[in-house]
Amino acid sequence: MRKKDIFKIYLTIGLLVWSCLNGAFAKAQSPSTSKKFKVVLDAGHGGDDSGNRGNGYYEKNIALDIVLAVGAELEKQKDVEVIYTRKKDVFIPLATRADIANEANADLFISVHCNSHSSQAKGTETFVMGIDKNEKNMRIAKKENAVILLEDNYEERYAGFDPNKPETMIGLELMQEEYLDQSLNLASFIEKEFTSAVRRSSRGVKQGPFWVLHRSVMPSVLVETGFLTNNEEGRFLNSNAGRVKMAKAISTAVTNYKKAIQATESITVAADAPVVNEPVRVEKSKIYKDVTFKVQLAASKRKLETKSYNFKGLKNVSRIKDGRLYKYYYEATSDYTLARRFLQDAKVKGYKEAFIVPFDKSNNKLQLKQVLK
Repeated sequence: MRKKDIFKIYLTIGLLVWSCLNGAFAKAQSPSTSKKFKVVLDAGHGGDDSGNRGNGYYEKNIALDIVLAVGAELEKQKDVEVIYTRKKDVFIPLATRADIANEANADLFISVHCNSHSSQAKGTETFVMGIDKNEKNMRIAKKENAVILLEDNYEERYAGFDPNKPETMIGLELMQEEYLDQSLNLASFIEKEFTSAVRRSSRGVKQGPFWVLHRSVMPSVLVETGFLTNNEEGRFLNSNAGRVKMAKAISTAVTNYKKAIQATESITVAADAPVVNEPVRVEKSKIYKDVTFKVQLAASKRKLETKSYNFKGLKNVSRIKDGRLYKYYYEATSDYTLARRFLQDAKVKGYKEAFIVPFDKSNNKLQLKQVLK
C-alpha cells in the first residue's frame, strides 16, 4: 500500500473520530437533549376486549380517543416525551402495558377507562394502587382486572392471580409504596381539573388493587372518566367535545403535577460527570425563619422503625402520620441550601423520587413555591 493511501486512511479515521467526539460534546452541551419528563398513556381495553358497553357505547374507543388527545396536548411541551401503550384498536396484555412504562423508565403512568353500573351512578374517580376493602372499589378493580382472563397464558403470567376471587387481590402487596404519595398527588390534580375545568361530578381519589398499577414502578393512576351507563355522562363521553374536554383536563393536571415536582428543585447526580479542576463553589445558606425543610423519602401504610437499616443507611429519619399513611422524612433544617444537599444524599442512596417539603412551627405542611417566593 502506498504512503499516500495510508495517509488518506489515517486522515479519514481521524476526521471520523473528531466528528463523533464533536457530536457527542455538542449533544452534551445542548439543552434540548436534557432528560425529558416521560409520560406513559394507557388507553384501557382494545381489540377483542371492548371494555364496558354502557348505553351501546364502546369504552375501548372512548378511552383511546381521550388518550390520543391527552398525548397531543402534552407533546406540545418540548420537555415532555409521551409514550403510548396502544395508538390503535389492538389488545395489549395488562402486564405488557406496565412493562412498557417500566422499560421506558417513565416518570408517570396514566391508564384511562370509563365506568359502568346497573344504576344511574355518575362521576369521575381516579385510583392509585392500594388494598382497599371497600366493596365498590373492589368491584371496579375486579372489572378492570378481568381482562387478564382473555390471555391464553394468564395463569402462568400472573402467578395464580384470579380477578374473580377477591381474596387474591388482597395478596397484591403495595409495591408502589415509594411512589404512593406522588400518585395521590397526581390523582388529586386530575380530579380537581375534572371538577373545576370541565364541571364534572367527582367521586374523589381512591385506592384499589389494580394489576396494571401494581406492576408499574413509578407514580401511577387509573382514571375512570365517568359512567357510560349514565345517560348524561355516556352522551358526554361519547361526544367529540366531551372527550376533548376530559383530555384537556388530564393534560393540564399532568402539567401542574410536573411543575409542582420541578418546584422542589430536584437535584440529579451525574455519576459519570467529568472532573473539572475548578474551585468548588460553596452556596450561601438560605435560612427561612419559622420554616423547617425535610426530605420526604416515602409514604406507606406500614409503620416502620426509623432506623438507618430501614432507609438504605440514612440516619436522622422521622415519621409523621398523615391520614392513613405514614410519611418518612430525612433530616430537618431551616437552611434551604442544606436541604438541597440532603435531597442529593437521598437520591444517591436510591430514593430517586424524594423531594423537599417545608413545615411551619406547628409542623403543618406548606407549599414550597410560597415559601421560596
